[in-house]
Amino acid sequence: MRQSIALRQQMRDSIKSELAERTQAHQARIAAFKTNRAQMVAAGAAPPANPLVFLAHGDSWFDYPLNGNDVTLGTTDIIAQLETMGAIHPLIQNISHLGDATTEEMSLPKQQRLIQSLQDKANWLNGTGPDAILFSGGGDDIAGNQFCIFLNYAGPGVDGLNPSRFQGVLDMVEASYNDLFAFRDKNAPGVPIFGHCYDFPIPNGAHPVCAGPWLLPSLSFAGWNTAQGTAILHQALLNFRAMLAGLAGNPKNLFTLVDTQGTLDAADWANELHPYPAGFKKLAEKFVDALQAHFRGRI
Repeated sequence: MRQSIALRQQMRDSIKSELAERTQAHQARIAAFKTNRAQMVAAGAAPPANPLVFLAHGDSWFDYPLNGNDVTLGTTDIIAQLETMGAIHPLIQNISHLGDATTEEMSLPKQQRLIQSLQDKANWLNGTGPDAILFSGGGDDIAGNQFCIFLNYAGPGVDGLNPSRFQGVLDMVEASYNDLFAFRDKNAPGVPIFGHCYDFPIPNGAHPVCAGPWLLPSLSFAGWNTAQGTAILHQALLNFRAMLAGLAGNPKNLFTLVDTQGTLDAADWANELHPYPAGFKKLAEKFVDALQAHFRGRI
């Protein structure tokens, strides 16, 4: 018992330390840009164009510390890719943590962390806040050992996805997004939010040694094979996208849905939930397209 408590505390301390290091590195980039701009102005040169500055909050699609399934190589997620893309590379304060469901992302401690990031003037070029909030959430509400909850047992004429039970988790994810919009209205009024709808995974049991698999065990338990499971997940994610599209259709939400479905080929997937770096780059390009449409000439 004491060992379990100690391990949990070590994990919390490790996450806190990692986020502190990320914040320090982000603030150093902000400070360096300000210094360079001041020096150019003092020298009579035209100052560089201000990059967009984002606050990113999400799950493993924003915080993936592996290269495919290789645990020895570094971060390759959407945010890591996005920081190197565009005509003017954005600066991103990333407080995402892999494995977080939306209910965890919008939990009290995580909302307090968001407030702390928003209020720290050292995170922002203008001292007032981000140009946009990037959000990745919903996958971990569904995938994992809890995935079996949303499945019917296989049988003649039986649909794999249980509509009423799956609607229950969609409602919870929607509640989390609506809470994010309310949080933004209170703490960062007028700041747009960009989110995505994942892509269609292949439930083949592939996973890194440190985590997963997230999909095939539940499908096998309920009597569905990989081909059937692929179709089940396709329908589930179409329903997920439709829910997010409804949120994006409400102008008051200031929410843009980055449509990432259909982006990845089979060869892009490293495992059941995550692509290889080239796949993450394809997904980041979708974000660039959406951001360029909203912030013309700034990325």
